[in-house]
Amino acid sequence: MLHGKIFKNMLIVALPLAACSIMQQLFNSVGVAVVGRFAGSEALAAVGSNGAVINLLVTLFSGISLGSNVIIAGYIGEGNQQKIPSVVHTAVTLALISGILLLLLGQIISHPILLLMGAPKDVLHLATVYLRIYFLGMPFMMLYDFGASILRSIGDTKRPLLALIVSGVVNVILNFLLVAGFHMDVAGAGIATVVANGVSALLVILFLLHEEEPIRVSFKKLEINTSELIRILKIGVPAGLQGMVFSVANVCIQSSINSFGSKAIAGSSTALNFEYITYFIVNAFAQTTVTFTSQNYSGKMYDRCKKVFREAMLASMIFCGILSMVFILGRNFFIGLYTTDPDVIHYAMIRLVIITSLELLTSTYEISGAALRGMGHSMTPAALTVFGSCVLRLIWIATAIRIWHNYTLLIWIYPISWVLTGTMVLTAYFLTRNKLFNQ
Repeated sequence: MLHGKIFKNMLIVALPLAACSIMQQLFNSVGVAVVGRFAGSEALAAVGSNGAVINLLVTLFSGISLGSNVIIAGYIGEGNQQKIPSVVHTAVTLALISGILLLLLGQIISHPILLLMGAPKDVLHLATVYLRIYFLGMPFMMLYDFGASILRSIGDTKRPLLALIVSGVVNVILNFLLVAGFHMDVAGAGIATVVANGVSALLVILFLLHEEEPIRVSFKKLEINTSELIRILKIGVPAGLQGMVFSVANVCIQSSINSFGSKAIAGSSTALNFEYITYFIVNAFAQTTVTFTSQNYSGKMYDRCKKVFREAMLASMIFCGILSMVFILGRNFFIGLYTTDPDVIHYAMIRLVIITSLELLTSTYEISGAALRGMGHSMTPAALTVFGSCVLRLIWIATAIRIWHNYTLLIWIYPISWVLTGTMVLTAYFLTRNKLFNQ
């Protein structure tokens, strides 16, 4: 990260990271497709209606895991490896605590929050069952997120990918066995997800237990180092809150989608699978930007920091754009994998064409925000993203959608908010960069 050709080295880190997330989503998509094909549209809607709720509670802690990545990468850039073990063990301890808290919270709020979102009566019970089972796997999910973040801080994106491939295969097998074979519907899909998350967490922890110093994990050394925890939270909490508030806005959008009925919910959740995959390209280059920027900024290599930003932005847009076009051109085939219901297909087509074709716009604020976090400025992109995307989306729902109750109009708020947010975060990046690099 500190030497050699930046673009080549970024690809070495980013592409396995993107493959990691895409592979996970593909395996999850197979589970959703199995539910849609073998359990029907209501079960598909029940699983799909939970996405925004799950993200709401998970993104805060996943964002915090990014803090450990930045801190470890910074210490590497400074050549200060003595402090890394304390960060590693604090991060793993934090993962365990946050996972258990999410597990307990999920059992309590699952039914009330789905009621609050206006989930249709025909899917409410199934959605509650799925959500409660899903949250049983939160300790596993947090251990994987924090463990993978530690590995990525040293540029290792291959072993997290390997862990997800193995867990994904387990997920697919269990989905076919429990949903298609034993007709357990959404409960079977939930159990398959929990077991798969357990497998990925176990593998990542095993990697860390047998890793070389300074990132080797020892259960005897698990601790909460207050000073390192504060540093992790200082970087991670703004990123987590950004994602969490994003999810609040998406919960509100999901509530609006719910008002169009179970067919719209099922169609929207179907198209969402392809959005996730294209976004993971952007997110992979954003995470890579954080790590590369952190190491080079700590080493005062400012010209390399600028090059990291330029090449990450270019690569993110190109790769995301290419994959988006694949889904757009093959939309009949891809949507047909999930459902044969013509009404569900109609809603899925609308969302897929509008959002996926413009997904590359998310690079404007994700890459610039990642560069700011790598330089230790995490609150600025979080605040701007919350305002540009979340607040605008809430205003859109409260005004335009209330006046014109139209599904297509609702979906258009995504690219509109991306343009506004990208403009603001890019401006903040260049202003901050000029100030820091010219000191």
